[in-house]
Parts: sequence; C-alpha cells; structure tokens
Amino acid sequence: MVESNRLLRVCHIFALALWVCATGDFDRTKNEIGSFYYGTFPTGFSWGAGSSAYQTEGAWDKEGKGMSIWDIFCHKKEKTSLNVTGDSSCEGYYKVKEDISLMKDMKLNHYSFSISWPRIIPSGIKSDKVNEKGIQHYDNLINFLLENRITPIVTLYHWDLPHALEDKYGGWQNSSMVNFFNDYTSLCFERFGNRVKYWITFNDPWSMAVEGYESGEHAPGLRLKGTGAYKAAHNIIKAHAAVWHTYDTQWRDTQKGMVGISLSTHWGEPVDIMNDMDIEAADRYMQFNLGWFATPLFNGDYPQVMKEYVGKKSTRQGLGDSRLPSFLPQEKSYIKGTCDFLGIGHFTTRYITEKNYPSSRSSSYFTDSDLAELVDPQWPNAGSEWLYSVPWGFRQLLNFVKSQYGNPMIYVTENGALEKMVCTDLCDEWRMLYLRDYINEILKAINDGVNVKGYTVWSLLDKFEWDEGYSERFGLYYVDFRSKNKTRYPKASVQYYKHIINSNGFPSQREIESWKRKATEMCISSNQLLAADPLTSHMEMVTEIMVPIVGTLCILLSAVFIMFLLKGRF
Repeated sequence: MVESNRLLRVCHIFALALWVCATGDFDRTKNEIGSFYYGTFPTGFSWGAGSSAYQTEGAWDKEGKGMSIWDIFCHKKEKTSLNVTGDSSCEGYYKVKEDISLMKDMKLNHYSFSISWPRIIPSGIKSDKVNEKGIQHYDNLINFLLENRITPIVTLYHWDLPHALEDKYGGWQNSSMVNFFNDYTSLCFERFGNRVKYWITFNDPWSMAVEGYESGEHAPGLRLKGTGAYKAAHNIIKAHAAVWHTYDTQWRDTQKGMVGISLSTHWGEPVDIMNDMDIEAADRYMQFNLGWFATPLFNGDYPQVMKEYVGKKSTRQGLGDSRLPSFLPQEKSYIKGTCDFLGIGHFTTRYITEKNYPSSRSSSYFTDSDLAELVDPQWPNAGSEWLYSVPWGFRQLLNFVKSQYGNPMIYVTENGALEKMVCTDLCDEWRMLYLRDYINEILKAINDGVNVKGYTVWSLLDKFEWDEGYSERFGLYYVDFRSKNKTRYPKASVQYYKHIINSNGFPSQREIESWKRKATEMCISSNQLLAADPLTSHMEMVTEIMVPIVGTLCILLSAVFIMFLLKGRF
C-alpha cells in the first residue's frame, strides 16, 4: 500500500510537470535564482542543527518508556517503506556525549531536539506516573549541551503522542488533549525550565493533522476525510495557547524563557504572476498551509479565505455546519498573541494554479482550496518525489511572514536536503549547494528587514524518516544503520556548514569556492573509512522509479572496481 501510494504521487507530480511544459504562456525563467549575495549575518545570529526523539533516540521500550503512536504504527505491516521501524534508529539515547562532541566540533550555537512525551510520562497522564529515568536522560542531554556552550532549543511535541491517549481518547480528535498536553508541558517547565529558554510547543502541526488524521500516511493512520485534519488542528491550536498562557503566568518571570511554535510550509508561487486567479490561488495555498495555524496565533482566528471555502463546500455537501470548526469569541482573544517567536520549517516550493473541485460527499482538505500544485521539471532534485531545490522561494516565504504577521521574531527550525542513494558517497555536493543557496536567501531576507534570528539545518544525523523509513537521508552525518554501533561518518557538508558558521555567512566568492574544495578533500577520508566495512552493509534498498536501474549500475561498477583491485594484487 505504501509503495502504491508513493507511485501515484510520483505519477501525479510528473503529469503536472508535463502539463507545465505544455502550457505555452508559462515562463519558467521569471523566478530564476538571482545573483549571489556576499556578506555576513548580524552579530549574535545563531547556527544550529536539529533532530527529533522518535527519529533518532531508539530505545523504544527501554527504561520505563511508554508506547507512542509511532511505535504502534511502525509495527503494522505496509505502513513504512520496507516495513522498517524506529526501534533502534540512531541509538541516540545511548550516544548523547558522542553526538554532542560532533556538535562541538562544528561549533554549533544551538541544538534543536524534542522530548518524548511517553518517555517521561508513559501513559501520557501526569497523575498516573512520571518516569524519572526519562527525566534523567533529558537532564543529562541539556546539561551536556550547556557544558559545551550549546543552547538547547526544545520541542515539546514532535509527533510521538503516548499511544494510551490515542487508544483511550482518540488523540488529537479529542479536546481533552489540551489539558493532558498542558500538564505534560508544565512538568517539562518545572524540571528543565531553569536551563531551557527556548520552547517550541509543536513541530509541523500541519503534518500531524493532515497526514495523521486525514490521509492516514502517518501515525495514528486515521483517514477521517474532510473532518479529521480540521478537528485535530483546532485542538492543537488551543493546546498551544494553553501552554503559552501557563508559561506566561507561572514560569516566565523566574525562568525568562520564550514559547513559540514551528510551522513547516512550502512556498506557493503563482504559475502566472499576471493572472489574478493564479495569484489568488497561490495566496489561498499559503493560507490553507501556513495561515491555518499562524493566523489564529497572531490574529485570533482562521484565515477568512479558509472559512469561506470550507464553509461553501460544506453547505454544498448539505451539512448544517462548516467542517472547519470555529472559535468562540473568548477563545479568539485567548489564542491571539500566543507566539513569542515563530519557527519556520521550509524545504521547497510549488507553482500554484486555480483548479475547481466539484463539491461532493468525498470533499476533503485536499480539495477544499480549489487549487493545483505544480513543479518545474528543470528544478534540481536528488531523487525524492517532493523536494526540489528552489532557493528563491525561501526569501519569498520569509517576506510573506513579515508582511502577514507583523515581522515576528523568526527562527528557521528545519531546512535541509535529502538524498536517495544506493551507492554510498559522503561527498554530498548536492547538499552543499542546497545549503549555500538557501542560507544565502535568508541573508537576503534579513537585508529586506525580516527578523530572522537563527538557522537550524535539518538534520544533524541521518535518521528514521517516518513512512519513508531509512530511504531518505537528511543528515550532515551518515549513519550506518546496519551496524550494531550505528557508526556516524561525516559527509562533506559537515565541513562546508562549519565554514559558513565560522564566517557567519559568505565573506567572498574566492573563499566560498575554496570551502567546497576543502570539504570534498576531507570527505575522501570518510569515504575510505566507510568503504573499509563490508560493501553489502552499505547498500540501501530504494524503491523510487528508475532508482533500481541506478542501483544495478552502482553494483556493477563496484564489482568491476573490486575485480580490478584483485587483478592488480595478483
């Protein structure tokens, strides 16, 4: 089922790309990458890397940890690529000091990680039991970071809801999650808040709601078409506000910290910037994605266009009320202004055009906005069906946030490149180019007046990538998942990012060109270390279209190389 869904998505995007090529008035050059900007970031700009608990910790059933919805989801067949799980993943639970030494070597200013709710409260309900071993783990992590002068940025929820709350209450479909989450976060403030000054309530609630409760691609795997995502999002937004108010009234004066949220979104660009319908469709895309969560927190209610479109579709379905829930007047005032800083996760861009979906009983979140997403086939891509390198979209997005929400304090919480490779190569030129260009667009946005305070590369390590399993690698460090020790190997991008940090930006063309050269030279030794292990332990099963052909070529080339070495020996 997972592979068939993925194939359909690939075919859909490919068809849209062909449609773009066939459209005579489509000008794919109108937003080509502009000139590179040489300069440095403001003094005090924070450089970091990120991770999340389920994706990296492993130790899924150790030392008192309760089950999460992802533990349950991954142990069901055909929910992840090749039926893999995050049971051990990077074994980060046991390698805290080792991983912090990697961060220290890179001279990171901050590290963004998440706390596993079921690791510190196994049932999800604070009054049941607090797992002190789980508390100790995060105490150690935070203390080691601070000892190495690395600021912890802590996400309170990165998708791993305690399974007991899903099983008994229906998870984020139930408004009782607001109080349960508030109790859990209060425990975190109590135990860790004397050292943690940056709190993120939720990471990417769009994926939590849509992929968890609408499409079912992510845990808990529910397909509540047309209602599930909206209901989950409604409770998530109220939970965020409750936590912000709890911190504000009980902890802020003594702990002096901040509470924000991390929202992930593509940038939506009109296919035709002279066409009013495309312009409106692109704005609608942004409102149905970023605005869905950001607008209530900054302005007190859902975007007007969301209320209009979902309400109109609901009426045509013969429903008495809109499928998009509404906030009571007192809830609007309670929610408004509950964001000390806004985390932005961003990876890629889509072209947007108008597309009318007739209202029917099968109407869903995906059809409510009446638009279509397209990609330019000329955009660089490293093998995924969704992540194309479109750097100029990042500057557009950051300026959109500035104009829409009053120029809030922004921390880039997720940005990075993946690769899908069968033959392992740690000289990741694709990632170095991606980081250079996307980070440069942030610098341009800062010069536009956007209030960006920090950047977090996604991610420090290769890790478990949800329904994609281990087929996608985002890490600066390669992780050998088939080795018992989950050995880490630096990719070239480690050195490249380190140069950016040391220079606080991009000082000159000559220096930047030397970074790539030096990073590539450094990664050769990493490749040699990796190659010293048995070849078969580094061959990855990848199931994307055309990749098996590449895999065959890689294997043949490897075999020829080995035969050549053997021939030389004898």
